[in-house]
Amino acid sequence: MTFGSAHRTVPSARTHISSLSNEPGAAASSEYRRRPMSQAATTPHGQSIEIRLATRGDAADMASIYNHEVQNFTTTLDMIPRTQADQQAWIAARSGAFSAIVATTVDDDGEEIVVGFASLSPFRDRPAYSPTVENSVYVSRSHGGRGIGRQLMDNLVTTARDSGFHSMIARIEQSGEASLALHRSVGFELIGVEHEVGRKLGRWLNVAIMQLML
Repeated sequence: MTFGSAHRTVPSARTHISSLSNEPGAAASSEYRRRPMSQAATTPHGQSIEIRLATRGDAADMASIYNHEVQNFTTTLDMIPRTQADQQAWIAARSGAFSAIVATTVDDDGEEIVVGFASLSPFRDRPAYSPTVENSVYVSRSHGGRGIGRQLMDNLVTTARDSGFHSMIARIEQSGEASLALHRSVGFELIGVEHEVGRKLGRWLNVAIMQLML
């Protein structure tokens, strides 16, 4: 699980990449490949999971997952819970390669529920940083340890590569061993640590910086 901006206006990947299309080392194409609308998979525990684009109807479940981390853990350094309207606006602000994705399954009553979500975001606002993206991944605590985070991460990495990005950055609170391990499993490497840059739940927090060259 990593943390990202809660209320950021995100441009489309087409706009973001094309700004550097003539620069050395920039993405080879200004076009991104649209990710599949739906992708079914099964976890190592035999649970059927669908990865798809997030919709407004997912906002309540997504906000519930996120707010549990905001209020109880240092997974995110955000300290302000999101309302359902906040989450809907967050989903609506994202498009192209930056579209939010969700992992869903079916509960005991046969209803679809969101058990995780993820997204790519611009790494920095200045145009020269356009080839780099930052990722965020959140999984419901009640569904942790089932490979759902790995499925979301695999989707993000594939999307970033297919969209012509050059690298991915993850900023992870240093005590988050599960998140660090998840990122290592898809090829991220630790490149640095920001010491005591945040304070939450009565303690100073270090942030580990991890990077994947695409």
